[in-house]
Amino acid sequence: MDTLYVIIPAYNEEQNIEEVVNEWYPVVCRHSNDGKSRLVVIDDGSRDGTYHLLEKMAVTRPYLVPLTKPNAGHGPTLIMGYRYAAAHGADYVFQTDSDGQTDPSEFEPFWDLRDRREAVFGYRPERGDGPVRAFVEKVLCLILRLIFGVRIPDANAPYRLMSLAFLKRYLPRLPENYNLPNVMLTVYGAYDRREIEFLPISFRNRRGGVNSVNMRKITGIGLSAISDFIRFRRHMKNR
Repeated sequence: MDTLYVIIPAYNEEQNIEEVVNEWYPVVCRHSNDGKSRLVVIDDGSRDGTYHLLEKMAVTRPYLVPLTKPNAGHGPTLIMGYRYAAAHGADYVFQTDSDGQTDPSEFEPFWDLRDRREAVFGYRPERGDGPVRAFVEKVLCLILRLIFGVRIPDANAPYRLMSLAFLKRYLPRLPENYNLPNVMLTVYGAYDRREIEFLPISFRNRRGGVNSVNMRKITGIGLSAISDFIRFRRHMKNR
């Protein structure tokens, strides 16, 4: 039986985390007939009660694994989660976020493709978090097309199922502190023409709290990302 690890990074999500765990925990239970699948929620140094709530919930949820670490940002937290899953026996790793914007009921079509695809990525035809963020994603996809020559409908959607083999192939190429690991994992899969697929997902507005990544941060990350992309592209040519 395939072992599934669901990875969720969390930062100051005290208002959302209980509902998010309650939504995604049944997904892990359905796919844990061997008792090995896990829901791993990684607290990225939250200043609120996020991690305390996770510890409390884990008492009655044996498949829930709460982890905590000093604050380092969304990207490094994802990389830690992916490496944790790989080191603890995951066959497939699914990632989503802790703000309640994604829908667990859309997971099964991703899981059904696992034997035929190395990775299945979500894409957001419509975004409940507003036109500005949708525009940023379109600009990102255009930049990726110009630099890497890949056509990607959505590079950074937090709804992705990846095989262990896929992660082992590409994760070592990413620095531990890299801000946009999901973007580059998507790019690598498209650039190398791996067996990947994109499925549409819904994307709600966050349920509560404040998004820690504001437009100022997005702009700063974007400017530094371009030089990173060029460096990655140079390495890809030399391989």
